[in-house]
Amino acid sequence: MDAHQHMLELLQTRRRDYSLPQPFYNDPEFFRLDMEHIFGRAWLLAGLSCEIPKPGNYFTLNIGDTPLLIVRDREMQVRAFYNTCRHRGSRLCTKDKGTTAKLVCPYHQWTYELDGKLLFAGNMGADFDPKQFPLKRAHCETVGGYVFVSIAPDGEAPDFTAFRRDVEPYMVPHGLEDAKVAFESNIVEKANWKLVIENNRECYHCAGNHPELLKTLSEFDSTDDPRVDPKFAERILRKAAEWDAHGLPNRVIHSPDNRYRVVRLPFAHGVSMTMDGKTAVKRLLGRLKSSDLGSLRLLSLPNSWNHLQGDHALFFRVLPLGPQETLVTTKWLVHKDAVEGVDYDLDNLSRVWLATNDQDRVLAEENQLGINSKAYEPGPYSQSIEFGVQNFIDWYTGEMTERLASTPGARRLKVVAR
Repeated sequence: MDAHQHMLELLQTRRRDYSLPQPFYNDPEFFRLDMEHIFGRAWLLAGLSCEIPKPGNYFTLNIGDTPLLIVRDREMQVRAFYNTCRHRGSRLCTKDKGTTAKLVCPYHQWTYELDGKLLFAGNMGADFDPKQFPLKRAHCETVGGYVFVSIAPDGEAPDFTAFRRDVEPYMVPHGLEDAKVAFESNIVEKANWKLVIENNRECYHCAGNHPELLKTLSEFDSTDDPRVDPKFAERILRKAAEWDAHGLPNRVIHSPDNRYRVVRLPFAHGVSMTMDGKTAVKRLLGRLKSSDLGSLRLLSLPNSWNHLQGDHALFFRVLPLGPQETLVTTKWLVHKDAVEGVDYDLDNLSRVWLATNDQDRVLAEENQLGINSKAYEPGPYSQSIEFGVQNFIDWYTGEMTERLASTPGARRLKVVAR
């Protein structure tokens, strides 16, 4: 049985309230299918528009084996191109980020305008038509200062309308177009990308592993949770009323398939994710007047979660590198006019999440090592606290089942209800 059919059968017969079978976490062919049908189609958080504020500013990233180039053109539009020259395929931009007047291939100096138009190709003869060889575009959308890309074929990228409609009103008050990256961290976790996301989607593990994070963050994110402290439940309701009065959206919104979710919640203690709960940055984001705005939590599957606060924001991006290797990028955002050493101390700003990220890295890697054992078999989710993980796996299962089952020649199985 090939990997395509094997994965489809496992998806169609799995227990919904249990974790995935072993091949989903370590099989190279299953990973190839993930990259083709999930990362090769979905909208992915790529970066931030504030990283490329001027024409010619660019950054690069890789989606599997596909290098992309995100650039601000002369009309101030953010564009995404495949970072592949139309001559013989060499990468155009070899750095993580930079500034350029034109996009010039270092191999044979084919030269492109910032909008992708081919301007120069030497020694190609009189019959060569440069109009036939512009850079190939990837789908690109910006919302609230975030840049999303999709490498789905033309006309096949998922609709972006609902995500923009639901998410943008929550993000706009934080003014991330006028922010800057104060600090960036890149960690390679030796774990499958789904384990990285699963770990983020629950706080079952928080009390035993994240002392720094729990100085401010609550394990619970709903007044409906039967375990929530009544005082915190009251705080949620009180802060929601305050935010409503100031026109700040805060109620939970999620897509019907749970691909994205956005909600503003107060902290259990303090007003910012710092060791003492006090603001990390004197200059607040955007035009905000208060630092006591809790955390705007934005989940966008398959590759990001985010925390937007009054004084700073946290951007998290997940990019798979291999079946058991994942790049996790974290960026700390502050107002573009905030001055390090005057408005904020970098150690104070970054300490909580540097510690939390490393703790999560260890947890994900140990999870991977245990799953690789011949003794591993899917285990049951806690229905009271691991609902976020189950939502993610339900979304993943639905996406993969639909894509695999629609492939010509796929043999459909009768789904077994369990």
